[in-house]
Amino acid sequence: MTPDCKARRPVDANHPDGSHLRTALHLAAAGVPVLPLRAGKVPFGNCRACKGNACGGRPNMKNAGPCECASVCHAWAAATTDPRVLTSPAWSSAWREAAAIAYHPGGAELTVVDLDDAAAVAWAHENLPATRTVPTTRGEHWIYRGAMQSANAVRPGVDIKSLMSYARWLGPGTGTAADLPDVVRALTVKKPSTVRPARPVVTVPALTGGGECRHRTPAYLERGICMAEQRIIEAHSAVHTTVYRTFLAVLAAHGRCGCLTDAHIARLFTAAQAKGESPRHCTDAWANARSALGV
Repeated sequence: MTPDCKARRPVDANHPDGSHLRTALHLAAAGVPVLPLRAGKVPFGNCRACKGNACGGRPNMKNAGPCECASVCHAWAAATTDPRVLTSPAWSSAWREAAAIAYHPGGAELTVVDLDDAAAVAWAHENLPATRTVPTTRGEHWIYRGAMQSANAVRPGVDIKSLMSYARWLGPGTGTAADLPDVVRALTVKKPSTVRPARPVVTVPALTGGGECRHRTPAYLERGICMAEQRIIEAHSAVHTTVYRTFLAVLAAHGRCGCLTDAHIARLFTAAQAKGESPRHCTDAWANARSALGV
């Protein structure tokens, strides 16, 4: 069932159905942002008001967008340490249906090296410094102190879960967490496919009859794109909101005149992805900005 934003009776943490909630509250008290998972280790879907990212933002995060929904929306970005949110009526049905608990490693300044099979575990023992380990169904989670970009399939059987990702809570594990080593950070840049930005499939209404922008010079457009790139690159917080507002500003100036090209848009998407935004979030933010301006 997809939760919505209607008020519900809160789950009692002492009730048998509240076992996941009790664990979640314990983790939240330790500074670990948590959220419930449905069967199949997947997050709960967005509520009706946020379906398809129509709200334009992500709740309960320090880098949140404009969304103020209190439900269990937006996958990893719903993870929170606020006990009032975790025990709120809006989260009650999710805890009753929850099959497991997830946490946002990056939000706790942690990185999980997810080793999916015995071969990957053997590779880690040979190549990575010892740290806290947690057994999984088929392999292990190696947990380091420090956050980084998340990436899947950095090598056979190995995923990195940290910023903008979630990991299933499987217990505290054993050993002492070590500082995030450079050898783990390097895993995300070994394959070009992990860092090459996806070419956005976005079109902007062309100027009737073609031709250059009638009210701005090419130099003005170039300066505007450079300033937009710099604004995104220099964002140290509220990255999602900064990207969206920057897209709004660019489209407000040039979205109706036909002077924007795919190359200009790709430059903006590249800057956003360098700050951790996924291609999908870039496309959503661009579409939402166009919709807001009616272009």
